[in-house]
Amino acid sequence: MSDRLKKKVALITGGAQGLGKEMARLMIAHGAKVVISDINEITLAETAKELSCDHLVLDVTSEEQWQDAIAKIKEDIGSLNILVNNAGMGGGGDVESTNLDSWNLVHRVNLDSVFLGCKYSLPLMRDSGNGSIINISSMSGIVASHNTSAYNSSKAAVRHLSKSVALHCAKSTNLIRCNSLHPVFTRTAMVQSMIDSAPDRNIEQKLIQQIPIRKLAEPIDIANAAVFLASDESSFITGTELIVDGGLSAT
Repeated sequence: MSDRLKKKVALITGGAQGLGKEMARLMIAHGAKVVISDINEITLAETAKELSCDHLVLDVTSEEQWQDAIAKIKEDIGSLNILVNNAGMGGGGDVESTNLDSWNLVHRVNLDSVFLGCKYSLPLMRDSGNGSIINISSMSGIVASHNTSAYNSSKAAVRHLSKSVALHCAKSTNLIRCNSLHPVFTRTAMVQSMIDSAPDRNIEQKLIQQIPIRKLAEPIDIANAAVFLASDESSFITGTELIVDGGLSAT
């Protein structure tokens, strides 16, 4: 396709399916060497075989596993230029109906994992020269809803953490950039499963009605944005958010 990411090494968490898989596919097409990680070993191996890329099993909530993953990349490949903190989970419930265990789990998966990924990837990325950290947040990190309190909170925190990381990285001699990416409802297998299993048969149309351009995003829409942030084309963009929402936040 092109050499936009030639000679760059990328680690994409939650890369076995959905947005992570599509980002991996597109980054490979643009010349990157990609390592995908996931907690789902079987799907991870299948995707790695399909994409012909490296893979490693990683529970993104585990500090020890993050340390081991980065050490393995350093030993096997020697460098890391792109980190995509994509692994995450949904979480329903308003503030009164959400229990503390659910709250903590959503924040461990969606927020703590991003902290750990940035913390333990930065030394290798710094040694590798200029790099790009892309933290996958959500439109829910900007526009809240009444029934996803934990998810809203975790994704909003990812947005602000990304700014803090960007400012920290800007003080380094070799500039590593950090930005957050905010997708709207995207037609992944997970979202399609939610639509198919919803008691409300009109749920898909209700989601679409919230988006001014009147359709759900496709995984390639988010992958294109990630490739831009990963490439040198965005070399002066750091500490900000890239919103891919079909105009939702403009309403």
